[in-house]
Amino acid sequence: MGRVLGIDFGLRRVGAAVSDPMRSIATPLEVYERRDPAQDARHYKKLTAEDEIERIVIGLPVHTTGREGESAARARAWGAWLAEVTGLPVVYYDERYTTVLAEDVLIEVGFSRQKRKGMRDMLAARILLQNYLDAGCPEAEAPMRSLTDEEGQPS
Repeated sequence: MGRVLGIDFGLRRVGAAVSDPMRSIATPLEVYERRDPAQDARHYKKLTAEDEIERIVIGLPVHTTGREGESAARARAWGAWLAEVTGLPVVYYDERYTTVLAEDVLIEVGFSRQKRKGMRDMLAARILLQNYLDAGCPEAEAPMRSLTDEEGQPS
C-alpha cells in the first residue's frame, strides 16, 4: 500500500495531509497558497512524487442535506485537473463539518485568529483524511446520505 494525500480544497489556500504507508494515520502536511496553474502543477507533481502518493482524496463540500452545490462543482473540477497533472487516481469524500471541527480544536488550544487561519485548512485536511482512512479507503464514492427522505421527513 502507498500513501494517500488528503486535500481540503480552497480557492486561495489548499490544506493537505498525508497518510502513513499502512494507511492508518493521517498527519497534517501543509497549507499551499495557490498561484497559477503552472506553478500549482509543479508543486503537486513534486509533492506527490516526494511523498510517494498513490491516491488523492479531495474533500467534497456538500450541503447538510447531502446535495452538491457550486463549491462541490469547483472541488470536482480542481480534482479532475489534479488527476491529470499528477496521473494519480482522485477520490472525493464528504467533508461536512471538517473545517468547523478544525476551527474548534485550534480555538481550544488557544491559537490566535491569525494563526488559526494559517492552520485551519491543514487540520481540516487531516480530519478529512483520517475519516477516509477509518472508512477503509473506499475507491468509489459512497452515496451521500440525506438527513431527510424525498418527502422531507427525517430518515
